Amino acid sequence: MQGASRSALAESREVLSQALGQDTDRGRLGEELLQVAGVVSGNAVLRRSLADPSREAQPKADLVTRLFAGRVSDEAMHVASTVASRRWADEGDLTATLESFGVEAILAQAESEGRLSQVEDELFRFGRIVDGSAELRSALTNRQAPAAAKTKVVRTLLAERSAPETVRLAELAATHRSTRFDHALDGYLAIAARRQEQLTATVTTATPLSEQQIGRLTAALGSHYGRAIRTNVVVDPQVVGGIRVDIGDEVIDGTILSRLDEVRRRMTS
Repeated sequence: MQGASRSALAESREVLSQALGQDTDRGRLGEELLQVAGVVSGNAVLRRSLADPSREAQPKADLVTRLFAGRVSDEAMHVASTVASRRWADEGDLTATLESFGVEAILAQAESEGRLSQVEDELFRFGRIVDGSAELRSALTNRQAPAAAKTKVVRTLLAERSAPETVRLAELAATHRSTRFDHALDGYLAIAARRQEQLTATVTTATPLSEQQIGRLTAALGSHYGRAIRTNVVVDPQVVGGIRVDIGDEVIDGTILSRLDEVRRRMTS
């Protein structure tokens, strides 16, 4: 996001945080924000109108109120109208923010029920399952496939064994209009990690790591980045150099970056 959008996001997030901190049905709030995001995303005229930097804030907020009065709760209306009233550098930033706030509210519901870590783990594992199956990848990423068919696939695989928030977010990723399934999941996982004030490290290794090795690697990464680290491990015999760590926007490759040698020394010490 450019400067104007970053400021708009920060201002809007304060309102979302207030809504999530109240005695709010967070799951309902999330669904309603996703509903608003879907309407705005699917209507180019509305999207341009709300993102028009030449329009004053109040008329844009009033437009959202007129459109969604009686369709969403007061809490969702307040968050959505706040987002709409801010000045965005790009109309895509506005719709992406509405969607991410909806996802965050759903994850906040999981957090309030004590299952945020479970949802994060289930989403990651489901992503790996899809990535490893050409048939599933095709079913969930085919742009021509109807949303109902994709939703059915997700529910068949997850409904009886996963948290409801996992199922909902997997459905959302599979039926996303503009973002690839794996990229959408990565975005949701980043939001979950942020709620837990963690960085997520995806460690791809040629051979499985022991729990002790994972613990040492996690500690080494935490020391380096100064943050709590959630470590997800993927085994891929073809990984270059035997190990690769993806964390934030960085990739630590075992054959290239010298600091990985230090990580390995810590793992084996």
